[in-house]
Amino acid sequence: MKKLLLVCTVALLFACKQAPKKKSVDAIEAPIVEAIPEWTSLFDGKSFDGWHKYNSTEMSAAWSIIDGAMVFDPALKSSKKEIDDIVTDKEFTNFELSLEWNISEGGNSGIFWAVNEGEAYGKPYSTGPEIQVLDNERHPDALANPKFHQAGALYDMVQPTQDVCKVAGEWNHVVLMINHKTNQGSVTQNGVEIVTFPVSGEGWDSLVANSKFSDWEYFAKFKTGKIGLQDHGDMVSYRNIKIREL
Repeated sequence: MKKLLLVCTVALLFACKQAPKKKSVDAIEAPIVEAIPEWTSLFDGKSFDGWHKYNSTEMSAAWSIIDGAMVFDPALKSSKKEIDDIVTDKEFTNFELSLEWNISEGGNSGIFWAVNEGEAYGKPYSTGPEIQVLDNERHPDALANPKFHQAGALYDMVQPTQDVCKVAGEWNHVVLMINHKTNQGSVTQNGVEIVTFPVSGEGWDSLVANSKFSDWEYFAKFKTGKIGLQDHGDMVSYRNIKIREL
């Protein structure tokens, strides 16, 4: 018995000597925190620098700046057939876009991303998916294809989980997130996330295949493109437009 106790004691002392020393609190490495990208303004409220009319080198005369907002007025169009959608000069791939919109009564407009320009593409929505801007109470689109065409929807592809849209004439805040690195897209309207979707792969392809865009040759074929704002023939205003690349 004494020999057994002696052996156990020696083994315990040996184990203690071999045990690694614990790091002091000061020696523990701090976790790496990734820097949050800064926001970059896309509209200074004073000029249309950084924007132009789709498939043009100039800015559309149907848009003006009033009280720090860019305003589309259909009465200023040179022709009803004229395309007065506008797009950014710069292109983006992975980003968060933040802006406010204000639609007129019965009005319709939209926010595009991944827009490409060229003679082969007639309008921004020929290539770029759209986040709907709409007067949900009065515009027939809110009833023609319930929710899939309502404000905040990924137009004709993903419906909002709830209607948090303010009435026509009031400002709505939207954050659109597109991230091809994580295959995630989302729409947050007035502080509530109402739409989520994949941005590539089988999930995205399925959304397109089950929409009106299923046989459109160039739709959603580009990951990189411009941000666009739509002329749908109704008065609409946008302000506080900013972006941060991810």
